Amino acid sequence: MRESAKYLVTGAAGFLGSTICDRLLSEGKAVKGVDCFSDYYPLERKRKNISEALKNENFEFIEADLVEADLEKILEGIEYIIHLAAQPGVRRSWGEEFEVYIHQNIRLTQKLLEALRNKNIKKFVYASSSSVYGETPELPMKEDQFIQPVSPYGVTKLAAENLAFLYYKAFKVPTVSLRLFTVYGPRQRPDMAFNKFMKHILSDKEIEIYGDGEQTRDFTYVEDVVTAFLNAAHEGKPGEIYNIGGGNRISLNELLNKLGDIVGKDIKIKHIPAQKGEMTHTYADFNRAARDLNYKPAFNLDQGLKNEWEWIKKESEEIK
Repeated sequence: MRESAKYLVTGAAGFLGSTICDRLLSEGKAVKGVDCFSDYYPLERKRKNISEALKNENFEFIEADLVEADLEKILEGIEYIIHLAAQPGVRRSWGEEFEVYIHQNIRLTQKLLEALRNKNIKKFVYASSSSVYGETPELPMKEDQFIQPVSPYGVTKLAAENLAFLYYKAFKVPTVSLRLFTVYGPRQRPDMAFNKFMKHILSDKEIEIYGDGEQTRDFTYVEDVVTAFLNAAHEGKPGEIYNIGGGNRISLNELLNKLGDIVGKDIKIKHIPAQKGEMTHTYADFNRAARDLNYKPAFNLDQGLKNEWEWIKKESEEIK
């Protein structure tokens, strides 16, 4: 007999959502996953992400747009909510597609929080982004510094983060927000840098780099992020915001040199113009998460890259 789900994971078929579902299920937890299967990237990839979870008797999957769904029914019996459902991507958030970001990132979050006003849940953990910081000379980035996003995507993530805090202050919904810094690893979305880089290496194609390659990122391995979410669900302070970084800040040029050593190939690089909305540097101060969530990254960049490279090779072999 299926156990009643205590955890709700929104965006459950995505890169991070499916990995969180698998971790919870491996720990014997009952999970309800929701995903609307947006067309941001191939549905086959998302279905494969949750293929193992669907075999688990403690997993219930619902295909739905949470803005339109019966939230009373979905939230029945739920104690912890890990809210990942969102439209990703900085570059696509400009222009007419911004309406999709408003719907998926802001309206959806508000609808979910509104449904929780009179619910006795234990924690609502929201996936925010380092994109909320924008261009800042203050490095490493700290949760209480001035923030000003430089992309429409970043604006929507900050708006939803603010909504989470407002519902905590006004209605005591126990919300926690995690600002994630460049998550990578197996199941990474096809539009994300490492996934694209590695596929180009396999095909012996040029890798396109925006700008001069001296921009830096704080790369965070997916399993460390999963741990952060689960710890936040149980230990996070309601109303609080936490940076979740990997302690792996490196320039793209340095990264490609490292990746070349790992895969044992000379990498072909082509520089193209920088894109609007892209931050020059990201670097997380995660002392607050270390203090409250016992957060300490377990994966260094070399190990994380090797893991994703092995996954990319396996995926490519299965496609052939």
